[in-house]
Amino acid sequence: ARAVFGATTNRLNAALANLQVSFTNFQAAESRIRDADFAYETAVFTRNQILVQAGTSVLAQANFLPQAALSLLGG
Repeated sequence: ARAVFGATTNRLNAALANLQVSFTNFQAAESRIRDADFAYETAVFTRNQILVQAGTSVLAQANFLPQAALSLLGG
């Protein structure tokens, strides 16, 4: 009976150790996925901010040019 109990205990301890390693690996993988997504989304957000700023600058120049042309023509 003791041998069976000892063998069962050893199997359960081995299974527990395997589960702990699997859980640790899962956490590491999840962290890498979350970090990668965050980095990607940050890059996309920054790109879009630059595009908006460039578009705003182009519109400001487009509004300024006709006024500058009129002032050169004496209007």
